Amino acid sequence: MAKAEKAKKAEEIKPVYLPRATEKAYFEQTKRTYIFVCPLDASKQEIKKGIEKEYIVTVEDVRVLTRKGKKTRFSRGKHAYPGTTYRRDHKFAYVTLKEGDKIAVFEEEKSSDAKSDKKSDSKAEKKADKAEKKGDK
Repeated sequence: MAKAEKAKKAEEIKPVYLPRATEKAYFEQTKRTYIFVCPLDASKQEIKKGIEKEYIVTVEDVRVLTRKGKKTRFSRGKHAYPGTTYRRDHKFAYVTLKEGDKIAVFEEEKSSDAKSDKKSDSKAEKKADKAEKKGDK
C-alpha cells in the first residue's frame, strides 16, 4: 500500500519546465530550439514527455546542460573564521521541436498592440484638429 501511495504522489507532483527569456534563448528560437529550466534529477526522456504534455508540441531532440553553482565566500562576524559555500546548481534543457511547432514565449498579445495603435491614432487626430482650428482663426 505504501508503494501505491508513493506512486500517486509522484504522478501528482509534476515538474515545471519554465522557458528562459534571454537574448540567447530568443536567438535559438530561430533554429526551432527552446531553452527550459528543469529539475536537476530530470532525465532527457522525462523532459521530453513533460514538455510534449505541457505545451502540446512534438519534441525531436533534447540536449541537457548542468551548470554547477558558483563558489561564494562568507563570514559570520568580525572575528569568525571565513568559509566558502556553493550556490545552487541549475539544469537547462535545449529542446528542438518538430518543423511547424511553436511555443509562445516572446509572443505579445495582439489586443495590446491594437490599444497602442488606437492611442497613437487619436493623438494624431487631436493634433490635426488643433492645427485646423488655428488655421481657421
